[in-house]
Amino acid sequence: MRTIKSFLAALFIMAAFSITAQSMQYEKQVESLLEQMTLEEKIGQMNQYNGFWNVTGPAPENGTAAKKYEHLRNGWVGSMLNVRGVENVRAVQKIAVEETRLGIPLIIGFDVIHGYKTQSPIPLAEAASWDLEAIHKSAAMAAKEAAAAGINWTFAPMVDISRDARWGRVMEGAGEDTYLGCEVAAARVRGFQGEDLASPHTIAACAKHYAAYGFAEAGRDYNTVDIGRSTLHNVVLPPFKAAKEAGVKTFMNAFNELNGIPATGNAYLLRDILKGDWGFEGFVVSDWGSINEMIAHGHARDTSHAAELAVEAGSDMDMESYAYVEELASLVREGVIDEILIDDAAARVLHVKYELGLFDDPYRYCDAAREKEVTGSKEIMDACLDMAKKSIVLLKNERGLLPLKKEGQKIALIGTLAADNNSPLGSWRLAADDNTAVSVLEAMKVYAGNEIRYASGAELAIGNTAFITEMEINTTDKTGFAEAVATAKEADVVVMVLGEHGFQSGEGRSRTNISLPGVQQELLETVYAANPNVVLVLNNGRPLALPWAAENIPAIVEAWQLGTQSGHAIAQVLYGDYNPSGKLPVSFPRSLGQVPIYYNHKSTGRPVSPGDKLVFWSHYIDEENSPLFPFGYGLSYTTFEYSNLQLSKNKFTGDDAIKASITLKNTGTLKGKEVVQLYLHDRFASVTRPVKELKGFQLVALEAGESTTVSFIIDKKLLQFYTAKGEWAAEPGMFGIMIGSSSEEGLMGEFELVGTKH
Repeated sequence: MRTIKSFLAALFIMAAFSITAQSMQYEKQVESLLEQMTLEEKIGQMNQYNGFWNVTGPAPENGTAAKKYEHLRNGWVGSMLNVRGVENVRAVQKIAVEETRLGIPLIIGFDVIHGYKTQSPIPLAEAASWDLEAIHKSAAMAAKEAAAAGINWTFAPMVDISRDARWGRVMEGAGEDTYLGCEVAAARVRGFQGEDLASPHTIAACAKHYAAYGFAEAGRDYNTVDIGRSTLHNVVLPPFKAAKEAGVKTFMNAFNELNGIPATGNAYLLRDILKGDWGFEGFVVSDWGSINEMIAHGHARDTSHAAELAVEAGSDMDMESYAYVEELASLVREGVIDEILIDDAAARVLHVKYELGLFDDPYRYCDAAREKEVTGSKEIMDACLDMAKKSIVLLKNERGLLPLKKEGQKIALIGTLAADNNSPLGSWRLAADDNTAVSVLEAMKVYAGNEIRYASGAELAIGNTAFITEMEINTTDKTGFAEAVATAKEADVVVMVLGEHGFQSGEGRSRTNISLPGVQQELLETVYAANPNVVLVLNNGRPLALPWAAENIPAIVEAWQLGTQSGHAIAQVLYGDYNPSGKLPVSFPRSLGQVPIYYNHKSTGRPVSPGDKLVFWSHYIDEENSPLFPFGYGLSYTTFEYSNLQLSKNKFTGDDAIKASITLKNTGTLKGKEVVQLYLHDRFASVTRPVKELKGFQLVALEAGESTTVSFIIDKKLLQFYTAKGEWAAEPGMFGIMIGSSSEEGLMGEFELVGTKH
């Protein structure tokens, strides 16, 4: 690991060659401001507090709140989070700007995860669209609404790769694949930050959680992570680098330890890779209390030691540990840490504030008229509906059940989630008003040609659903079954809306059972016995194990938790006004015992051998190896045919490239969109490579009967990976190629990379 002084020297040399004219101006302003600041004021820029009092009311007079208020007035607070709304943000900003010695404005942070007050689909659902333009727009609309409420920094996007459906925060990312994760990360960063960070409609983004949080052991939140170097560099880190290259202004540390060192104090991650190799010039914020949590990890002796470890490792801002504001000044004066570390961290924070335009106008995000005009506007609602429709994945469609006829049918709508206006908002909807989602029941009634009869069947959640620890899942009450069965018997088609409550996924919501919660599975089987014409609509924040449904239910729609416009999106897909085109960004297991399950696994020395009756190969004796629904899978109301895989050449050098193409034809009767996916397999390498890896995709729209050629360019960069020598390179050898509709189905070929020097 590099020493701190050698790292900083290298950083300053690198910065001299990368600064733009505008950035140079900011650097001069930051340097001038730092010269005026006391040590405590510089440390103050590294201190972030949660909203701790009613900012429009009287000042707190005693206790922790009074102490924080004193710090704020002294200029010892650089950022606040969870202060929202123009009136409140203006009030707290006024203290920072008008009552402190230097008048340095605050940066105001908030968890704008999939919308501010108006909610888009959860991020995992958005990734299922594979529509980068729509994902970019979704983030831009969220930024616009949040910025109108005074926010100028979001703690998003979460770019953690996760292969474990037990982990509750899988809902917050883009799924299991690194390539897709990179593309989504970049789209969301650019959406949040726009082309002008100083615009009152954009906000600074934050790539989190750096790093490997999605690999928590057993899928249990905050748990230990212990992964090898190859997995770290080839799987975990690329989406973070993609976010950096997209211009993300901040990073957030992960809660977990990584190979024995907590991420918040991990100099290899922060100094060597992020700020060293990648040249990241923004700032790093801890996750909530994660600096002090290094004590519980067993890495730091006490708060003073934790502050020392964190700042030396490269954590620039302390979120709610009080470690920096209380300990750093003494550590500097005692000679334990060098003040150059404080200067570097404070400068990084101040630079982002200049980029946000806060020094030009501290109140640029505090326009009450704009807040009223933008919040919940038609533009934002329309974007949320569009995103929601694109996020839906059709998993199964037999017996011609979908799309539903628009008239002359009796439809039974069953499941308490069908009438729920709150759960579809999903987790991480802090600013949303409760019960503001459009329910499926409300949306289906818009289609007046059918008779809709609703029966709840059974309650899902009992008690206070705001906190998972207070949510009791119904596992005994089946009193609604009889009404559901009677309603189903009288119907032509049954639409059942089942799944997880919106608060059953998210932070701290790990599950050991990923089947339908409560009595829902029994309800599904009971209703199916009464009327087998069942369309199952899933609301969930993670992959679920649904083997019985996959075998028996004729039509299954993965509708996730789609946000404010949820019901309208689902109804429009069910009735065929929108042809679904989503593809799974995660594998759905057959059973919990397969988890973690992911398509881009490695081969073993005794690989899968279908049809082989021998015992001694890598398999389960009680379950198949394959997923229930694979990564990249999704159907349409039309059909597509892949043919004529062509490679421009069978071998190429590192200075050249190959064009791979297929013919795609819409062989159905409806216009539709297909996500054409490119997978590659590096067959022999210095470190073993996955059996296949997504390396490209295109979203193609075709009219019924129309054909088109879809092409991909394969060059050396696309073949690079983190090798046994610890460098990014493409190694010569044979490669398999597959272009198709999912990770398990496509046209296959091969080519050779020759003569590559690296």
